[in-house]
This record gives sequence, C-alpha cells and structure tokens, in this order.
Amino acid sequence: MTIESSDGRVRPLAAASWLRPIEGDEHILARCDGPTLDVGSGPGRLTVALTRMGVPVLGIDISPLAVSLTRRAGGLALHRSVFDPLPSTGRWSTALLADGNIGIGGDPKALLRRLRELVRPGGTVIAELSPPGSPSGVERLRLRRDERTGDWFAWATVSVDDIRSLARPCGFTAVECRREAGRWFASLS
Repeated sequence: MTIESSDGRVRPLAAASWLRPIEGDEHILARCDGPTLDVGSGPGRLTVALTRMGVPVLGIDISPLAVSLTRRAGGLALHRSVFDPLPSTGRWSTALLADGNIGIGGDPKALLRRLRELVRPGGTVIAELSPPGSPSGVERLRLRRDERTGDWFAWATVSVDDIRSLARPCGFTAVECRREAGRWFASLS
C-alpha cells in the first residue's frame, strides 16, 4: 500500500510497522500513569502494551479493521473519530497522538482543542512530531493499493518548532519537547 499526495508524490505506507513495538514507544508508555485515550490507535500496539501494563486505556480509530485487530490482540477499542462523542470526556489522564497522528483531520488546532476537552484538568497530551527544521503544513492525501484508491483527506504535519504556538491557544500552558530513539515528542499539559 502507498500514500499519494495531491502533488503527485507517492511513498510507501509502512502500516505493518504499527503491528509491533517501535523503538521509542517505551518513552510514550512510561508517561501514561492513568486512564489513557489512544487517538488513531491503528492496530493497537500502544493500546495493547498499556493494557498489559495494567493502565486503563481505550483505543479509537476510524478503521474497522484496526479496531478489530486491537480487540483480537487484547486491547479495548472503539470504531470512532476523535470528534465523535466519546466515553469519559474530561476525565482522561493522558491522550496519545503517536505516529504523527497530530495530523488527524488536517487541523491541528481543532484536534488539540478537542483533546483539551477530553483530558482532565492537569491532563497531558503526548504528540509525536516532525523534527526541528521540518515544515509544518496541511496536504491532501489518499491511500492506494494497486489500482484502487481511497478518498482524498486532509493531513497535517507539525514540526517541533511550531508546537508551542499551536498548543497555547488551545489551552495547553506547558509544552515539553524531547527526542527519544530518533523520534520527537511533545508533552502538552
């Protein structure tokens, strides 16, 4: 499977890598000390890992296949968009945006405002970002498998350089960025 940009660029979609732990995941997992919402959980590698650690966790994804894979692996998951009504609104300790999922919906400010509603006061959003010096922006993408293509959708990319200016207007006053195993993360609280 590939991902195609509206400007004609095509790159492989490494979805199979989401099935097993990725170096740096331990950094994310170690910061989840209470009820955690895994947004765009995919096949559930983080949801299942947190479940095994005894952390209450719910994965949400718009892909029925991803939700099914999470459940089969032992995780709790719902087939939902982050913008749909969700259980425990305002009571999550942590919300995860791993694997660049800050791009969901193509509007990082709208996504961060929604997550601010979902996490409890003092709660944290952990977002995986593009490295410093990378451009932030929105592009139109679609998935392609052989000759079949999906619908176009908006996807945002957010650089470490830009997260503070996005997070503060959304209600996050503390932003901590760090590099772990070649990946960049921000903790917003």
